[in-house]
Amino acid sequence: MAQVSVTIDGRKYRLACNEGEEARLEQLAGMVDDKINELRRAFGEIGDQRLVVMAALTFADQYAEARAAAEAERQRADDDASRSEAVAATLDGLGARLEDLAARLAGGAEA
Repeated sequence: MAQVSVTIDGRKYRLACNEGEEARLEQLAGMVDDKINELRRAFGEIGDQRLVVMAALTFADQYAEARAAAEAERQRADDDASRSEAVAATLDGLGARLEDLAARLAGGAEA
């Protein structure tokens, strides 16, 4: 198991992670640190714990919005697939009717 050292809100943390995930963990820690600093600039010194909670809630909100958007996109894709299947079935039916009509016309022309 790999370890990485990150700094969040001026404090160093040594964290374990899977091999090869060090850069990703450092990137995520940087995002958390940036968010805490952004909130500190916006709200001042309101307490470290409160800033961490606000940062966590901000990320949770963004995550919930992303999940909802992804679900809406999945639903749109499912709806589009259903409509495509319905159109394909209609075209198949029309093709069969045209073939039947062509066969009847060809049969009638021979008579």
